[in-house]
Amino acid sequence: MNIEGIVSRGNDVSDSSLDDQSFNEDLYLVNRVKANDSAAFDTLVKKYRERLFSIVYNMTSNRDDAFDITQEVFIRAYRGIKSFNGKSAFFTWLYRIAINTSITQINKTRLRRFFSLEILDEENTQKAYPEYFVGMDDSSKSLFLKELQENLNVALQKLSNKHRSVVVLCEIEGLSSLQAASVLKCSEGTVRSRLHYAKEQLKSYLQNYLR
Repeated sequence: MNIEGIVSRGNDVSDSSLDDQSFNEDLYLVNRVKANDSAAFDTLVKKYRERLFSIVYNMTSNRDDAFDITQEVFIRAYRGIKSFNGKSAFFTWLYRIAINTSITQINKTRLRRFFSLEILDEENTQKAYPEYFVGMDDSSKSLFLKELQENLNVALQKLSNKHRSVVVLCEIEGLSSLQAASVLKCSEGTVRSRLHYAKEQLKSYLQNYLR
């Protein structure tokens, strides 16, 4: 089974958004925020709110919670921005707050709802699983996709927070293992190990879909 083909959402963080120019632009804006320029923080919010919401939503599995937590993340970022020293990319610092805040919320409320990826469409899934769709009519395809997503939801919810975090960052958000390591404050080897374990777990949970 190609776990990546199902989990990856196709909106990977592009290289252009993480290059030196973006790094310097963020640093400039951060320095403006530290100088009490609220408009500069609004610019950072506009730049990162969609990606931040995606991370939080994929961690918590709930859209309403994701809206609230995303807002909380930006509030925490604004209040703590003077602690950002610019030694790493701003987005890794922001993503770290998002992951930690999400985990706190999960632990507090013990959320274990379905992880609705909203990325399983017929075109992409047919590419990953062409053998399943041979001879299927549209109705059968829709039923298969629904069943597949439901099982994927359940499987992802069985992962621990630390393993779900690497799946969200690397497979859904498209970060490299090095970038994810910076977000999670661990080694690149740890990220790769956790990701490998998470994929193996997903495979075992979804074994009925393996050929």
